Amino acid sequence: MVRDIKRYGSPAGRESAFIQGPDYRFTVLTSSLIRMEYNEKGNFEDRATQIVMNRDFQVPEFDVIKENGILTITTEFLQVKYRGGKFAEEGLSIRTILNQETGENRLWRWGDEIKDLGGTARTLDEVDGAISLEHGMISKDGCTLIDDSASMVITEDGWVTPRGGDGLDVYFFGYGRRYQECIRDFYRLCGNTPLLPRWALGNWWSRYHKYTEEEYKRLMVRFQRERIPFSVAVIDMDWHLVDIPAKYGSGWTGYTWNKELFPDPPEFLAWLHEQGLKVTLNVHPADGVRAHEEAYPRMAKALGIDPDSEKTVEFDVTDRRFLEAYFDVLHHPMEGEGVDFWWVDWQQGKKTRIPGLDPLWMLNHYHYLDSTRKGGAGLTFSRYAGIGSHRYPVGFSGDTIISWESLRFQPYFTASASNVGYGWWSHDIGGHMMGARDDELAVRWVQLGVFSPINRLHSTSNPFSGKEPWNFNKRAEMIMKDFLRLRHELIPYLHTANRRASLEGCPLIRPLYWEEPEQKEAYEFPNEYYFGSELLVIPITERLDREADLAGAKAWIPEGLWFDYQNSRIYQGGKQMTLYRTLEQMPVLAKAGAIIPRSLDGKGSTENPDCMAVDIFPGADGCFTIWEDDGRTDGDTVERWVSTRLVLEWGSSVRFAVSGAKGNRSAIPQRRSWKLNFRNVEFADSGFAVPAVIIGGSRTDAALSYDEASKILMLELSEIPTEKNIEVCFETGMRVAAADRVDQAYEILNRAQISYDKKEAMFEAVKKQRGDALLTILSMEENTTLTGALAEIMSDPLP
Repeated sequence: MVRDIKRYGSPAGRESAFIQGPDYRFTVLTSSLIRMEYNEKGNFEDRATQIVMNRDFQVPEFDVIKENGILTITTEFLQVKYRGGKFAEEGLSIRTILNQETGENRLWRWGDEIKDLGGTARTLDEVDGAISLEHGMISKDGCTLIDDSASMVITEDGWVTPRGGDGLDVYFFGYGRRYQECIRDFYRLCGNTPLLPRWALGNWWSRYHKYTEEEYKRLMVRFQRERIPFSVAVIDMDWHLVDIPAKYGSGWTGYTWNKELFPDPPEFLAWLHEQGLKVTLNVHPADGVRAHEEAYPRMAKALGIDPDSEKTVEFDVTDRRFLEAYFDVLHHPMEGEGVDFWWVDWQQGKKTRIPGLDPLWMLNHYHYLDSTRKGGAGLTFSRYAGIGSHRYPVGFSGDTIISWESLRFQPYFTASASNVGYGWWSHDIGGHMMGARDDELAVRWVQLGVFSPINRLHSTSNPFSGKEPWNFNKRAEMIMKDFLRLRHELIPYLHTANRRASLEGCPLIRPLYWEEPEQKEAYEFPNEYYFGSELLVIPITERLDREADLAGAKAWIPEGLWFDYQNSRIYQGGKQMTLYRTLEQMPVLAKAGAIIPRSLDGKGSTENPDCMAVDIFPGADGCFTIWEDDGRTDGDTVERWVSTRLVLEWGSSVRFAVSGAKGNRSAIPQRRSWKLNFRNVEFADSGFAVPAVIIGGSRTDAALSYDEASKILMLELSEIPTEKNIEVCFETGMRVAAADRVDQAYEILNRAQISYDKKEAMFEAVKKQRGDALLTILSMEENTTLTGALAEIMSDPLP
């Protein structure tokens, strides 16, 4: 069993960062991060803990003055004052500079309550709506704490042990509203988020259902036939024996394949791999290993139990021998047969034989480390076990209720988790249990899932609750299929964000206030979030208005020009508004200058594609580097990664360039076709010439087409060597363009379930495009959804 935690850094701080007395020690880690220890015996901790892995920071400049019995430590952003003795309100305070230009600051005293913006929670099991969140690392007040006093320490051999003593060990984060810097340093302290394998970013199929091998294979074949891509097969607990003799207790825990359902497990797993699927099995380990298990004789011997006694091998995660055998005997043999990672479904509380030691944390920590034993970043799938759990992706949020209330809470819940660096939640998309059939709800949940960290469709064993798209009405089915395909198209964008999360400390999903910390509106729309570097997502979590056949989502659009990713609408930011969409659409906005790569391999795989689409949005310069790898997850090396830089220069002339791939070009196809989609541009009537296309220094021809309705100029280049540079130049420039307002109004009114005469009158008002057109429409129609949708398109910033 691997216990090496050196991957996260060095737990000992630098001596030059210490300010120490007989019973206290301060460690200046950054100009905004200070560790504060108090121990009557002067015993200070330099080992890693359950939360903190690395204290080896570059020491910042700081001043220390001690006079009149007061120790003062001053950094660029903090001033600590300590009067000695056990930390107390009257003896320890820290002043944080929130804004250096204005001098705004905040004084914190030991014991003061800190109101942060929330982190995440252990589970959403049986939750129907909102719950309270645990402590987060970001606060409008400018400071937060991590109290590490009670966590276990990790010894040099990788085992966990209590600290001993009753000292204090607290980390003060005084980053003001520099939220992203705060989280980056949080990762430096507590360990980075590991890189996920590229295949984990595709769609996952999951269901609590007693599948047979043949039934499961038929299902996967049908998904392929209907071009519904999946990359991960999640096999819930019925893979193992469940109906066991009563003398052994419940069949909830199990490690023996049910051969009646799966006669040949290695062959089944190999077949799934041949279909391009990775496999995870569900385990509930709490009941230990009973005598009916195939692995029982080996487990019993490993623990010194006579197998003939049939004495249960009790689950005890605090016992080294048990944990060694747990992996070596129970898990490694099945991994050898083809299991790729484990779904650790722990639901039995927080107690072990060691007071304060959470068994869920132990399972997450050692499962993840064990998954790295052959090299690589590893992967596990389990619930959140407190701050530091970001080191063990992916998170399983539990068994949620099927309801609109559950859906409404999940965007906020997912985005806020980034406030504790927890960026890879996997929810039960569509909900797990209870609830009622609602095709619209299922569609909106899949749309959210596609723009979530992990998209795992799931349901309970109820025969009517499966999330197969064909189980829903035809409209819902087609929408779900389109969005599931889009998820796999976005793999190049997602994997680049995956790398950024691991190496740069920037999660895929981020709340609005991460980018706009001084804007009050950024705190007022908790369900809206950034998705990667280029996109802003506004999930729809309300029902359609049946008369308008539209649903709305209230949004705040940040400053700048923004483009809807699906329907070519344009928005001028810096304002609040409601965005209305049909069931087929969810508001996803691309910033001016956004560049979004997509895979067009035609197979729905997660491999590096031989055909790449690039959606290019106008109005500003932009750049995006596509990062691809050879499928390994063992470090940031030239041997592993290959990068392709995309650059847009927007001005009186327009230039778009694709750099030749740099790095490990063997990881990608030798030749790649490109489909460049210049979005929201005027072309056909502007009279400028066909662009110059230069590949590897030589001018060449390209297939060019223009869609007038969507305002998309498409340029196709076939089988270009990936080491060559591509340059596309429009010498006479382009203009930003929006879809025709009149056409959009017709589409909205045509769907509306209202009188034809009223439709015609409102349509005539739109066509006149006078300043009072909206007032005219409002005087005709009482349906606020319909009039709001017309107002939205009439607010388009372009004439």
